[in-house]
Amino acid sequence: MKDGNAGDQKTLLLIDDDPNLILLVKDYLEFRGYSVITAENGREALDVLNGNSPDMIICDVMMPEMDGYAFVEHVRDNPETEWIPVLFLSAKGQSQDRVKGLNTGADVYMVKPFEPEELVAQVESSLKQASRLIRQQSRGGSTTPTISVPFDVELTPTELKVVQFVARGMANREIAEELQVSQRTIESHVSNMLGKTGLHNRTELARWAIENSKA
Repeated sequence: MKDGNAGDQKTLLLIDDDPNLILLVKDYLEFRGYSVITAENGREALDVLNGNSPDMIICDVMMPEMDGYAFVEHVRDNPETEWIPVLFLSAKGQSQDRVKGLNTGADVYMVKPFEPEELVAQVESSLKQASRLIRQQSRGGSTTPTISVPFDVELTPTELKVVQFVARGMANREIAEELQVSQRTIESHVSNMLGKTGLHNRTELARWAIENSKA
């Protein structure tokens, strides 16, 4: 298997329990110049990550053994993989499904069925964004571009507690246990804060909290 950092060719980890989708997407992405590693579920994908460093992960949500949500939480909890962009693929297209996917740690949420060209466009956009952040960090040490958020954002006391835990890298499940509430309640608080700030995911929310002394 090819390491994603070798050479200019980008390596993608594709995870789905549908062999037909794996075959079609893998062929399409390889035709576009990407190297593609595949796995059938989240548990197998974690084993793959032990020996590989892909540039991006494309992951189905509903899978046996370990679903996409649990897998991405593992990815975000590991300092060696937390930086990898994640694109979720799901047959569920309701707004609450999208919010849950983004709150879990995905950077992009796409609904099946999808056009291959749209998938490639999302992959390229995510890789370019990751590359810009890396270049910025190499120029200015650990600094990254400041996130633009409205000045009048006000958090409730509970939201402030939640965002402090998010900034510490804690998963929604862990925050729920710490505050002795349900995970759904934490997901609702995170969703409300994303709406107030106009941010896209928990990673940006954590950065905003740290940069603005919320954490």
